[in-house]
Amino acid sequence: MKYIRHQGHLYRKAEPMNDDYRRYVKKEPKPITAVQLNFESLTFNYEKWGDDQTAKPGDWVVDNAGETYTIDKESFAKTYSEVSAGQYIKTAPVWAIQSEEDGQLETKEGVSHYNAGDVLVFNNEDLTDGYSVPAEKFFSEYEEQESTE
Repeated sequence: MKYIRHQGHLYRKAEPMNDDYRRYVKKEPKPITAVQLNFESLTFNYEKWGDDQTAKPGDWVVDNAGETYTIDKESFAKTYSEVSAGQYIKTAPVWAIQSEEDGQLETKEGVSHYNAGDVLVFNNEDLTDGYSVPAEKFFSEYEEQESTE
């Protein structure tokens, strides 16, 4: 079993239970409202997903249908496209797998706790840049896409 240390705490590292992750895309991309933190030295912490999260200079604060959180600046640039002033849609595919047990996932913003059945979602095919989403929410917003390889 692998462990990670984050902000002085030790967590069991989340690992997919098998290699059966699949590629998904948004069914009908809905715009989110987003603002980039264009401050040279502002860093702040907030609590979300069962743990402390950290927003860094250049990250984005988003309002996704009433849920507010931050997204790392590189992740946002790779996965979102602007549709109008302050409005963005996720255009990049994700790779996901449903978890078989409770756990924690290290994200670019902090640590996200999840329950058995939640979906571990990764912005990269090599299973990096991950986060977790409750299954009902994930499967209502995403559909499986055949690989384009």
